[in-house]
Amino acid sequence: MEATASTQAGRGPVRRVVIAGGGTAGWMAAAALSRTLGKGLDIRLVESEQIGTVGVGEATIPTLVTFHRLLGISEQAFMAAAQGTIKLGIAFENWRERGHRYIHSFGTSGKDHWSAGFQHFWLRARERGLADGYEAYCLESRAAEEERFAHLPRNGVNYAYHMDAAGYARFLRGFAEGHGVKRIEGKIARVRIDPDSGDIASLVLEDGSQLEGDLFIDCTGFRALLIGQALRVGFEDWSHWLFNDSAFAAQTTAVRPPVPYTRAIAGESGWQWRIPLQHRVGNGIVYSSQYVDQEQALAAFTSSIEGELIAKPWHLRFRPGRRLKCWHRNCVALGLAGSFIEPLESTTIHLIQRGIMHLLRCFPAVIVQEDIDAYNRQVDAEVEHVRDFVVMHFNLTERRDTPYWEACRLMEIPPSLRQRIELFRETGKVFHVPGELFGENSWIQVMLGQGVMPRRHHPAAGLMGDEELARFLGDIRSRVEHTLEQLPAHQAYLQSYCPAPAPSRPV
Repeated sequence: MEATASTQAGRGPVRRVVIAGGGTAGWMAAAALSRTLGKGLDIRLVESEQIGTVGVGEATIPTLVTFHRLLGISEQAFMAAAQGTIKLGIAFENWRERGHRYIHSFGTSGKDHWSAGFQHFWLRARERGLADGYEAYCLESRAAEEERFAHLPRNGVNYAYHMDAAGYARFLRGFAEGHGVKRIEGKIARVRIDPDSGDIASLVLEDGSQLEGDLFIDCTGFRALLIGQALRVGFEDWSHWLFNDSAFAAQTTAVRPPVPYTRAIAGESGWQWRIPLQHRVGNGIVYSSQYVDQEQALAAFTSSIEGELIAKPWHLRFRPGRRLKCWHRNCVALGLAGSFIEPLESTTIHLIQRGIMHLLRCFPAVIVQEDIDAYNRQVDAEVEHVRDFVVMHFNLTERRDTPYWEACRLMEIPPSLRQRIELFRETGKVFHVPGELFGENSWIQVMLGQGVMPRRHHPAAGLMGDEELARFLGDIRSRVEHTLEQLPAHQAYLQSYCPAPAPSRPV
């Protein structure tokens, strides 16, 4: 039964916030709430050391840099605690076809004209034989290829991090506790529902103690103990668009200096990730159990990793999709409790962050349905946008060498994604809604990388003569190369900015 006006009116002011579960989601929420609203709230987080966390969200996107700046987190302290390295983008290997590689970087390519985006002038120059590859006009793409990085004035390089997820959670715990969050060790035995309002009244722990609250945040991962099991909010399955439902993850010793990009390597029935940290490498394989069994996937994974295993690979099962409501009654679901889209574009932590930021903006003095509805609309729009962007990578393959890739190529994709692809294919234009995570250049880089070449360009690009067009692109490339020459090697920069620890040894 939905909350009515009368039950809403009976709710008191929100003073007590209970966060169920730790890990990245729980401690990010605790850190943000305590840093911004902590003086007016009693914030408690319950977690058990006996319950493991997924802990594979080790690659991020640039929004985390902004999140840290908003909270006043020291980047050097964070990188030391999380053994972080710099990430300028993702290298996609074997996605378009075997042997093909491209980088989706975090940068902006070229220079837009008031009449049209840079891609239109690049397309015209390409027709005339005057253009280099699209990546040549993006500093972040070139820096990733050359393995260079430095902080530049006025945020001149867009970047994110690779990090140890467990180390990050420990770092945020210290930060949150320093701002007044109380951590409670214990397992949740059951969730007590108020019989009159239908809201969550308290969490009952195994030792019999109860945690009462006004607002509960579900960070219990795939179990979704509060939002799913207790409040029975349904889940929308997206496995007809995202075929992968299983993964193995493992940590290995490093055999070479860390590169400033994530590797996403397409296989026969899924893909593998490689995430270089200061002290080790994070590895994983994401696959569809419909096309390969667990033993075959593990064999393919272990035969391809580099370095020595630090620990035995662990297995995960998941269902791609989203909760029908991420905020219901007095419960907000964050992270895996709310949605899961496989980690191809490193969006898991971003969606946690965005959920937190929306909650801060909607944070209720008293919980009312209007705040709940506004929150859910925002979260739904963002997760659908991310879904479409990830699905695009699979659907725009030219591979026909396995049943898995043939099914990806032929599947019926969401209409919202189909419209974006066809618009770009026909006109070179990109439909973009302000505030969406992936900007125009991200869509362009991936669609070009996957082989979608527009049939036409904007008429404004045709007004430039060859000499003017060549000079326009040449000046952009020269500026990119000049800046690139000023950047030191990524490894050298890390050593000066955040000295690396001794490498981990196998256990």
